[in-house]
Amino acid sequence: MRSSALSLVWRRFCRHRLALVSLFVLLTLMFMAAFAPLIAPYPPTKVSPAFSQPPSAQHLLGTDQIGRDVFSRLLYATRVSLLVGLLATAISTAVGVVLGLVSGYFGGVVDKIIMSFTDMVMSFPYILLVLVAAAIFEPGLWSIILILGFVDWPGVARLVRGNVLSLRETNFCKSDVTAGMPGRYILFSEILPNTMAPVLVYATSVFAISILDEAALSYLGMGVQPPTPSLGNLLNGAESLTILTTKPWLWLPAGVTVILLVVCINFVGDALRDALDPRSSL
Repeated sequence: MRSSALSLVWRRFCRHRLALVSLFVLLTLMFMAAFAPLIAPYPPTKVSPAFSQPPSAQHLLGTDQIGRDVFSRLLYATRVSLLVGLLATAISTAVGVVLGLVSGYFGGVVDKIIMSFTDMVMSFPYILLVLVAAAIFEPGLWSIILILGFVDWPGVARLVRGNVLSLRETNFCKSDVTAGMPGRYILFSEILPNTMAPVLVYATSVFAISILDEAALSYLGMGVQPPTPSLGNLLNGAESLTILTTKPWLWLPAGVTVILLVVCINFVGDALRDALDPRSSL
C-alpha cells in the first residue's frame, strides 16, 4: 500500500520536467559537496604564489587574492552552505512541528500562550531579527545554524496548528478519543503522519531561505568566518568595483551556485507540493 502511494507521488512529480532537471542539478551539487575532499584538486586553505590568476589548466576557476584555488574553495563552500541550510531547516521544522501539534491539539490556554509567542516572533522584521541575533552571538558556523533554526519556526508552527485543528475534528480522531486512546498515540500516529506532506513542502522553502540568509550574513561578515569557505564569504570579494569588472572568477562561480541551489530547491518544492496534493490527477 505504501509503495503504491509512493509510486503515485513519483509519477505526479515526474510530470514536472523542470523539477526533474532541478532535482538532478541539486543532487549533483550535493554529491560534489559531500565528496569535496576527493574532488577538490587542492586543500581549500592552501596558499600558492599565483595571486588572483584567471582560470587555467592548473586552477580551473582561477585563484583568489592570496593564491587559494577558487574551485576547491567553491566545493567546500557549497558543502558548508548546504550543511547550514539542512541543519537550520531540521531545527526550525522540529521546533515548529512540536509547538504546532501541542498548540492545535490541546487548545485553550496552551494554544493562546504558544500562538501569542509565535505572533510576537513573527511581528519582528525577519531580516532584522536575524541580524540582531547574529550581532549578539559570536559569528561562526554553529551560531548561524542555531540562529536560523530558531528564527524560522513560526511559519511551520502555524501551518501545523491549522492542520491539527482540522484533523482533530475528523471521524478517525474522534473515534480514537472515544476508544480511550492516549493523546500521544493520536498526535504521533494519527495526526502527525497526515500533516507531514505540507510540512515537507514548506521545509523546502525554509531550506532555500536558509541558504540565502547564510550567504547574506557571511557576506556581511556576521556568518561563517574565514578561512572556512562559504558561498557568502566567497561573494565578499565582490565588494570591490575592480574585482566586479575585471576579476569575475572571484565572485561569479559562488553567485551562480547560490542561484542554482535556491532556484532548484524552489522548483523541487513546487513539484512536490503538486505531487503530494491528493486532489492532483495523473
